Amino acid sequence: MGIKQRALPWVLASRPFSLTASVAPVLVGSALAFRAGGFDVVRFLLVLVGSVLVQVGTNLVDEYADHLRPAGEHKLPAPYKVIARGMLSPGEVRAGALAAFGLAALIGLYLVLTTGWPLLALCLASLGAAYFYAGGPRPLGDLGLGWPLVFVFMGPVMVAGSYYALTGRFSAEGWLFGVPVGCLVTAILAANDLRDFEEDLAAGRTTPVVRFGLKFGRLAWTFLVGGAFICLAILAFSFGPALLLPLTAAVPAVQTARQVWSARTRPERAAVLPRTAVLHGWLGLLTAAGLAAGGA
Repeated sequence: MGIKQRALPWVLASRPFSLTASVAPVLVGSALAFRAGGFDVVRFLLVLVGSVLVQVGTNLVDEYADHLRPAGEHKLPAPYKVIARGMLSPGEVRAGALAAFGLAALIGLYLVLTTGWPLLALCLASLGAAYFYAGGPRPLGDLGLGWPLVFVFMGPVMVAGSYYALTGRFSAEGWLFGVPVGCLVTAILAANDLRDFEEDLAAGRTTPVVRFGLKFGRLAWTFLVGGAFICLAILAFSFGPALLLPLTAAVPAVQTARQVWSARTRPERAAVLPRTAVLHGWLGLLTAAGLAAGGA
């Protein structure tokens, strides 16, 4: 078996379409650090790689846990379901998750030792949230707590933590800009729950969409995406007109919103998920560019 064939299952299991969730907040936090004169390329790359590793580990834990619980049999075998497709064994996926978290922990330890101990609290809390979201005896994602958990840790905590890792201090701006980032990453999770509505219902998972219905999921997605743009428009008053740059992503946002409300079948709803992830990535990149341009 060649290198490409060996690597393919791991690439699929990492769910690359979802990795904007770990990249965008680091870009925004780093752009804020650049404005404050605290940007360092090496530290930026370490924070970025560590963030991606945590999410890859979370995705692998989710894959492993989904295989173990009976509810997993209701899942349709998506391309990234490498255990169900026989591409990787449960033991290999578990080892991969441990390796990803272990490497992320080493990066986090270096950053803690070279900045300050407050970062340790954020790193430990983030690793714990990542594990208990997808794994453990009662995954928080199955209990309907995934949305607030993802909003907090993939939004304000990650943006503020990235800023701290680069500058050695916290700032109000880091927490503020974490709000629109958190809104968009939670919209990704809402799109995921809209896609999996029938399967989650059959499996007894109490996601917000299962609990309150498809219309609630569509409303929540619209509120979260719209809220992100409103937050950025408000922040532009304090951070300059360059921050209006991310508002150019409103066009694809409206197009995706139409798809959210018109989708009736599972394949139609499934198409919303990657589009929401791309929207999150673009908004994060444009926000970072606007912040950097305004601070140059």
